[in-house]
Amino acid sequence: MDSCSVSVIIPVWHEGAGINDRITHVYQRAAEASCSVEVIVADGEPEASTLAVIEDDDVIQVRSSQGRASQMNAGAAVASGDILLFLHADTVLPVDAFRLIQEALISGKNTSCSAKAGAFTLSIASKNWFLYLVTMLSNWRNKMTRTPYGDQAQFFIRSYFEELSGYAPLPIMEDVEIMRRIRRRNEPVAVIDAPVSTSARRWEAEGMYRCTLRNVLLRFLYGAGVSAQTLSHWYRAMKG
Repeated sequence: MDSCSVSVIIPVWHEGAGINDRITHVYQRAAEASCSVEVIVADGEPEASTLAVIEDDDVIQVRSSQGRASQMNAGAAVASGDILLFLHADTVLPVDAFRLIQEALISGKNTSCSAKAGAFTLSIASKNWFLYLVTMLSNWRNKMTRTPYGDQAQFFIRSYFEELSGYAPLPIMEDVEIMRRIRRRNEPVAVIDAPVSTSARRWEAEGMYRCTLRNVLLRFLYGAGVSAQTLSHWYRAMKG
């Protein structure tokens, strides 16, 4: 891995309003490093409305069955990069993101370990004190458990991701499951000490306290052994 070749996979569902800005952002971050980057957008919507508005012809467009795990796996299947970076459509990468990823996977620089998989720390794009507290607790949990979530821009050496057989076909918690699988193998997960910035739109739309309490409850129940399928039904009911 003397050079940096990254496939950025963005799973989308009705993200047409912001997808071109996110693609531009990825290329801007790539320009900060000597890094070859391809962007893959995987749309799980039957009408593929997000793909229809993409302006850059170099972006690889993938139509997939619905579900973030299925979409990310579909994107990975057509990727050519040595590194796979899974980026949520409402998440912004930190400065020098691609250099930091390469350093983490090669030497463990800026992390506490050398690894074949990892993510960034988290920040939420809001000045609200409660969401700041959520961010602080989330990053503390990362240090303790080394199980970063999908909104922290998980990344993998591609051969390692293939060895893991990708994300499990779960309707929810696929990001937690793959990190726990790595930990069960007693293999390290790098958490880069630089934050991504994820949108506060979920908390603002659903209510900050309700959204946070629901997320904590679902993660606790998943850890206690409740199936992702059951949790998915509960998630939709609580969201509604």
